[in-house]
Amino acid sequence: MLNKIFAIFAIISIITNMDKKIIRTDKAPAPIGPYSQAVLINNLLYVSGQIAINPATNQLVMDNIIEETQQVMKNIEAILDAAGMNFSNVVKTSIFLKDMSHFSSVNEVYGAYFKSDFPARETVQVAALPKNVNVEISVVASF
Repeated sequence: MLNKIFAIFAIISIITNMDKKIIRTDKAPAPIGPYSQAVLINNLLYVSGQIAINPATNQLVMDNIIEETQQVMKNIEAILDAAGMNFSNVVKTSIFLKDMSHFSSVNEVYGAYFKSDFPARETVQVAALPKNVNVEISVVASF
């Protein structure tokens, strides 16, 4: 019984000590809906899915899948930087592709941002993405 009481107090302590911090930066595109660029809680950073909007021009970068993916990764990098992190902190990524035939090109660009200890990842093809883009990537990072 005493162990259960201690466990309950431990859970309550964890829950009440959660400090949620919203991460914002002008170096990545502003959200296009009711969500944050990223949320930091308990040393975990949840970065919302990024698409290839150039934050300086607010225009989509869609000349080709390589440039589109590079812009997505730059946006993620800016958000990680705003949280005091970089790609070495990333532990999980989710890649959404409109067409799986872009997999190798996206993978080539994506892979250039990670040097070792690669994050867990899934890549899935979806029917559609916001603003009719070809790729969207979200990440989870940890201190």
